[in-house]
Amino acid sequence: MTGASLLRRYEMLRYSVFRRRHSLSLTGKVILALSMASLTGCLAQLRIVLPWTPVPITGQTFAVLLAGIFLGKRWGGVSQAIYVGLGIAGVPWFAGQQCGIGAIAGPTGGYLVGFILAALLIGSVTDRYVAARNFLPILGIMLLANFGLIHAVGLLHLGLWFKVSRGAVPSIGKLLNLGVLPFVPGDLAKVLAAATAGYVLLPRQDWRRV
Repeated sequence: MTGASLLRRYEMLRYSVFRRRHSLSLTGKVILALSMASLTGCLAQLRIVLPWTPVPITGQTFAVLLAGIFLGKRWGGVSQAIYVGLGIAGVPWFAGQQCGIGAIAGPTGGYLVGFILAALLIGSVTDRYVAARNFLPILGIMLLANFGLIHAVGLLHLGLWFKVSRGAVPSIGKLLNLGVLPFVPGDLAKVLAAATAGYVLLPRQDWRRV
């Protein structure tokens, strides 16, 4: 078998997998969303606590980025809404095995909300625009989702948390040092890995028309 025929078979496999994902029943889509929520919960336990900030380094955002790619519009966001909703309901799969409404009210609550928005954005763009499945567009979309949504919403909530719990909002510079700057190297690595996975696995054709 030639390299060209192997590549063609691989392309058709990608089309087939994502076409089937698109045509799954509601039950099948819920199962996939719950599976991605579970992956997010597992990666949340990969946690590094930093002494100067209440926000830990975790592996969650990698699962969030993958959810947008592999579950597409709506269902990527639904998977993260399931993650957040079940965590509030009592499933101990937030970072550090936390759960309950306190996790949303606490310093990291904004990041959890940002997960939903980020997965929705990535899924919507990569589902709708075939050109967005090339490496550089995927990378750009993920950078925007990670820093423009997850960190932006997380930082706004962190500032509010300081206002309510400590009586004062830190300066912008201090907030960035608490909620963004320590996470940049790890986030860039996760974005690069997720963008590579998306580029390798997403079909370059609308699977609804294959």
